[in-house]
Amino acid sequence: MKRLMLLLLALSLVFSLVAVAVTQSDTDKAKTEAVKGWVSDEKCGAKAAHEGAAECTKKCVEAGQKIVFVTDKDHKVLSVDNPDTLKDHLGHHVAIDGNVDASAGSIHVDNVSMM
Repeated sequence: MKRLMLLLLALSLVFSLVAVAVTQSDTDKAKTEAVKGWVSDEKCGAKAAHEGAAECTKKCVEAGQKIVFVTDKDHKVLSVDNPDTLKDHLGHHVAIDGNVDASAGSIHVDNVSMM
């Protein structure tokens, strides 16, 4: 009986540690970070990440292209989970507070401000 109780105690300890590790992993993915870059369209991507591309970006989005975000740091093109937050900033250089999922190549925008 003592062995059974010790085995159950050990198993519950292992499962508790696994649960904490998984929770910590999910928390790390959901960290909000500040990212600077350009609001562009999926057709032009990083090519339209500059001053003067706003009109072209607006036309492409109106024609059905998806809104993307191009980072200043490495010119990485990220798809936007909630594109409505950026519809008023097409072609603009902005600072975004949001959750970046590098493995999926996407960003969820929490807050956006003009630079």
